[in-house]
Amino acid sequence: MKLVTVSRHAHFNAAHRLHNPSWNAEQNEKVFGLCNNEYFHGHNYELIVSVTGPVDPDTGYVMDMKELSDLIKKHVEARLDHKNLNLQVEEFKHLIPSAENIAIVIYDWLRPHISPSLKLKITLYETPRNYVEYSGEEA
Repeated sequence: MKLVTVSRHAHFNAAHRLHNPSWNAEQNEKVFGLCNNEYFHGHNYELIVSVTGPVDPDTGYVMDMKELSDLIKKHVEARLDHKNLNLQVEEFKHLIPSAENIAIVIYDWLRPHISPSLKLKITLYETPRNYVEYSGEEA
């Protein structure tokens, strides 16, 4: 069986602060630097959602890209775009909103809406040079 990956590119803008409340100010500054700004800072995130699976012989699709686009708009963009992640997104009230954790949260939001027979991968660019990928693997 031949597998094909289809991907949808999306974006959102959000503010966040990387801060561990169990650490003192010096430790937070040492680890997070400018990203620990008490007044937050923002990014123009670029998101690529990839789905891998066999091509359906009836449609020629792995997944309908309009359906994937709609899922991203509803479950990701509507929840993250122009938000302060630390203050406005429930998942990050007690979870540091690093790019790694944001990618995991996005995966968890989308996974229930995509057929379990299809592989899902999240690629999240925090800057043009810094990005993370998450496919649901666990150690």
